[in-house]
Parts: sequence; structure tokens; C-alpha cells
Amino acid sequence: MRAMWSGAISFGLVTIGVRLFSATEEHDFRFHQVHREDGGRIRYKRVCQVCSEEVPYADIAKGYELEDGRMVVLDREDFEKLPISTDRAIEVVEFVPTEEIDPIYFQKSYYLEPDKAAVRPYVLLRTALERADRLAVVKITMRQRQSLAMVRARDDVLVLHTMMWPDEIRAPEFGFLDGDVEVRPQELRMAESLIESMAGTFEPGEFTDDYRDAMAKLVDAKADGAEIPEQPEAEDTGEVIDLMAALERSVAQAKANRSDTAAPAKKKTAAKSAKKAPAKKSGKSKSA
Repeated sequence: MRAMWSGAISFGLVTIGVRLFSATEEHDFRFHQVHREDGGRIRYKRVCQVCSEEVPYADIAKGYELEDGRMVVLDREDFEKLPISTDRAIEVVEFVPTEEIDPIYFQKSYYLEPDKAAVRPYVLLRTALERADRLAVVKITMRQRQSLAMVRARDDVLVLHTMMWPDEIRAPEFGFLDGDVEVRPQELRMAESLIESMAGTFEPGEFTDDYRDAMAKLVDAKADGAEIPEQPEAEDTGEVIDLMAALERSVAQAKANRSDTAAPAKKKTAAKSAKKAPAKKSGKSKSA
């Protein structure tokens, strides 16, 4: 992995030199725009709307359009004059309980690796966060942009998650929230039963990207000139009219699915036990 940022975590008088690495990567298919007839890539030119001339990248600046239509042009020097903290510091603002931060704020995840001289304070902060069951709310500036973030301990490393600012979270303004929706007790009990029948432990490795797998088969088929795999017909679920009946059928189906998946697991366990079981010795001894 290649470090994308380097700086230091600072809390109190303690400073921990760290490097930032992206913790995630997308495995989705990335398509190019091409000419249908010959497969040639489509390229775009940077053309100015005023003079109609193609503009080299070195002459391109950033502009912000005001409500009255005026364009404010900003250069690199303008961004460097912004009154924000250095882009080489992760400033700890406070330590908060783990459950207090809603996941809706999370954006992107990064691993923090300590510098050679900062391993001991790094491990100290990681262990302290684990024992206190708290997260560090921090501010970090990357690419001249200050972000709210939080740092937590995960699998022996510190992970930084950039976050949305509070005013960037939209309020859910839906009409049904103003009404008084009644949920019958028997429906609630049945819904709780459905949740219980589908309860499990989150194992990330058990989940696969069905869309990506299907796309891989489609691309391979097109490349080899083979027959395109057909899309399975979607089940017509229809509109739920009797909620209670739908819940009852869902519970029965969930229980049936669970028993079907549990049976092979029991057979595997029994087979393993049979292999491990020592063979019984015969009471008869061989004659000399």
C-alpha cells in the first residue's frame, strides 16, 4: 500500500507520527465510453465556453459562481492563505463513547501506521481507547480541506473514519412522519418472531457481490462470443394486503431455510467426529 498522507496525531502534549493508508478498495467494474462501431475510446477536450479555445491543464483554475452569476476565480495561492490548521496534524478534540456516533456520519476509512519512533505512544493510545471503549473525535486537513473524523482501535491498528459535518446531514422530511400509524400488538409480536428466526452473527466473508459475479460472466461471454447468460425471472411479490398473513408466511419460510442450512452443517460435524473417534480394540488377542 502507498501512503497518501503523513502527519501526527496530537492530544494533550502527546504527539504520534503516523502515515495514512486507504483501508478500502472498490472491486466494481469500471467501464469506458467507446465508439460502438469500432470500440475506440471517447476522449473529451477542455474547451472554454467564452473563447471556445481548448485550455491546457496548467491554465485551469477553480471557480465559484455567485448567485448573481459572477465567477470568483481561486488559485493555489488563495487556498494556501486559508486560516485553517496545518495539513500535517490530526487534532484530537474529545473522546466519546463508542455508541454515540451515528454511522450516518461516516464517509471513508483509513488505516493509521505509526512512524518507527512513534510505535510506543501509538500502541498506548490504541490500548487506552480499547479499554475505555471510546472513540477519538478529531479534525484533519487533507488536500487543503478540513474534515471532521474519528479514530478508533480495530484489529491492533488505529482506523480513521472521515465524517460528514452536522449541517451536511439532511433531515428526513417525509409525509408519513406527520401521521399516527397504528401497529397492532399481534403484528409486532409476529415481526419480532421473524427477526428472531432470522437472527445470526455477522460474518463478512459469507457475503458476495452477486452483481459483480454476474457482470464477470457477461463480460467473459461477450469476449468469447459465447451465449449470453439469461437473467432469471423476478418473483412477483405483489402488494402486501394482509400484513399478518405475510408475516406468518415469512416466519415459516425463515425457519424452513434455517433448518435446510443447519442439516448439512450437522452432517459435516458428525462426519468429522466419526473420523476423530478411535477404532475399538478387539478383546481377542493374536496367538503367538
